[in-house]
Amino acid sequence: MIVVATSDFEVYHGVVNELRERGAAFTTVEPDDSLPEETTVVVTDESHADAFPDVTTVVAAPDGSRRAVDQALTTARGEGGRTIVGVDPGRKPGIAVLAGEMVVAAFQVPLAEAVDVIQQEVAEASSPVVRIGDGSRLQSSTLVNDLEDVRVELVDETGTTPYLGTGSRGMGDVLAAVNIARLEGEPIETREIEPTAGELQMIKDRARERSETNRAIDERLARRVAAGELTIEEALAEHRDGTDDESDS
Repeated sequence: MIVVATSDFEVYHGVVNELRERGAAFTTVEPDDSLPEETTVVVTDESHADAFPDVTTVVAAPDGSRRAVDQALTTARGEGGRTIVGVDPGRKPGIAVLAGEMVVAAFQVPLAEAVDVIQQEVAEASSPVVRIGDGSRLQSSTLVNDLEDVRVELVDETGTTPYLGTGSRGMGDVLAAVNIARLEGEPIETREIEPTAGELQMIKDRARERSETNRAIDERLARRVAAGELTIEEALAEHRDGTDDESDS
């Protein structure tokens, strides 16, 4: 049984709402009350972190309800194991966060936001690992090279994208990320990929499509986009500024 025992209004409502959304069984008590006999984990606030020495305690911050509930559910189910983040790379990577065998969070965000999301998910975990699929070479290289202070493994993602039936459109990348998280990969610290002529041309074409004046960026900027140094929008802005400077001179 999960017990919420806190006098912090924000922590209480954040944790209780999160537990209700998950359909989890729980009860609430005042921090000074006796705990029910069936208590397996207590969720409380920082000021009561040491108030329950005989039971597993999860300390929740006002803005950390989801993470605290993830930990509490994992403890209540007896599912140990470290946090594993699986990533299906691409322009909008699918990201799945597992605690043991349970999926506790899933995201699909633009590539430029993916590293921040991953770093937030592993920030307080013990010995986490991030497993990145080896497809989408340029995007996977950007993720590998930008992630810091966490073990990263490169996974053969062959066969990780499941068949999607009716009504499941848009779920493929996240489901692939779950499968990637469950596969051991090769530890990797950096991944240097030289973009092909076709990949550079694809970046130029995408830049032209997004340009209000139908402008293409040059190869130098396309290479910086390929390396993850710039987004296409930033490359277009730099290209526009450079063109404007030339016209003024």
